[in-house]
Amino acid sequence: MAEAKKATDWERIEADYRAGLLSVREIAATHGISHTAINKRAKAEGWDRDLSAKIKAKAEALVSKREVSAQVSTERAETDRAIIEANAEVIANVRLAHRKDIGRARTLAMNLLAELEAQTTDRELFAKVAELLSGGSDDDQIALPDKMMDLYRAVTSLPGRTKTMKDLGDTLHKLITLEREAYNIADPKKVEVTLPPSAAMPTDPIEAAKAYQELMAGNS
Repeated sequence: MAEAKKATDWERIEADYRAGLLSVREIAATHGISHTAINKRAKAEGWDRDLSAKIKAKAEALVSKREVSAQVSTERAETDRAIIEANAEVIANVRLAHRKDIGRARTLAMNLLAELEAQTTDRELFAKVAELLSGGSDDDQIALPDKMMDLYRAVTSLPGRTKTMKDLGDTLHKLITLEREAYNIADPKKVEVTLPPSAAMPTDPIEAAKAYQELMAGNS
């Protein structure tokens, strides 16, 4: 004997319809009838669907989704910021170290220039030093070997001092370029350090020292 068909619970269907949480098709599937039948019944009896709960649920979903998106964006921004700060710190430390090293090299070059200036401006003193080193007229003095005296004369001679000045000029040229690069003053490729026409590298070390001072005044 065939099982009797279960009666449709229209009161429950109406309640589900009015609640607005389920779609008409979902209500129909739950109660085993067609969605068309429900729509006809709702229209005939004037059922109103309350969609406020469904709208609220959708709104909550949107809020949650956007909140998660905002959190992800914030975390990504914080990660990018951390990467930028870490790399900037490394670059800053390198540039500060370069500045310190360049400053030390510049100080050393200036000290060497001061020594060269002393040799050039106080010739009588170095002449006396040479006399003492060579034994002079005092029999108690011990003369230096000829090779050492030759070396001393090479260092203190006019050509020797001129070469030293030229080397110092080249060194300072490079230091000025490096210094400007380290302090981001100018494009190092465009930095040109030249002597004024009136102060072209002279052969006299005294004039060379003056030329250097003019060079530093114009490029510092």
